[in-house]
Amino acid sequence: MIEFQRLSKTWPDGTRALSEINLRVPRGEFCVVLGPSGAGKSTLLRAVNGLMRPSSGAVRIDGVELSRSTERELRKRVAMIHQHFNLTLRMSVAANVLAGLLPVTPTLRALLCWFKPEQRKRACDLLASVGLDPKHLGRRAGELSGGQQQRVGIARAFMLDPEVVLADEPVASLDPKISRDILSLIREAARARGTSVVCSLHQVDLAREFGDRIVGMRDGRIVFDGTPDAFTDEVVERLYAGAQWEDAPAHAPRPQSHPGSFATAPA
Repeated sequence: MIEFQRLSKTWPDGTRALSEINLRVPRGEFCVVLGPSGAGKSTLLRAVNGLMRPSSGAVRIDGVELSRSTERELRKRVAMIHQHFNLTLRMSVAANVLAGLLPVTPTLRALLCWFKPEQRKRACDLLASVGLDPKHLGRRAGELSGGQQQRVGIARAFMLDPEVVLADEPVASLDPKISRDILSLIREAARARGTSVVCSLHQVDLAREFGDRIVGMRDGRIVFDGTPDAFTDEVVERLYAGAQWEDAPAHAPRPQSHPGSFATAPA
């Protein structure tokens, strides 16, 4: 389980990216985070793998708080799928998938690509599971289409059987059909392993189709938390409306939303 407890982040210029986030994502849940640009979606995801250090509050994975002392160990349990694939384009497909083992591989061994036979077999098996033929193993990643590159990214993410997968706009640059294929692969791979997924998206239809739960963010706060059925057109309109959300009093934390409802400021 992932737990965000009163998580806040203020950038050096004074911009408040996250404000008193309280959220629990159970094991095995596919949680989609939606919201306009600048809502804090990517910042929230980056807090889970230590790429963003909060100003206050905590992130816990199965009860273990992410900190400087636990970060290295927890990173072995968290994988990320990126918007722009984040592959090394000049390297082979196989090498990119094996890069998912870097958190547990000595640097010299990784640089020389000295991986065990069973690790190489696992890379091949994962590529097959995401629909890539073995003929692609030796190809440079840069020679693949966008959809194929993201399949490589999914295979890499599951090399260590992570407990948590963070997917930051994983289909933003893909067409609708390929987007559905990619999200299906992520969901199926996660369900087979009981992996929790936190996936930020912009596409409302995909959020409704693939999410077990939808969390709506605006101005660094959670303003909706509910099921896809509860995420109605009216809710969508409110989430993406141009008007600013009312601010909660500075002396009291803004309450989080109940399933299927918007959060509102205290009276």
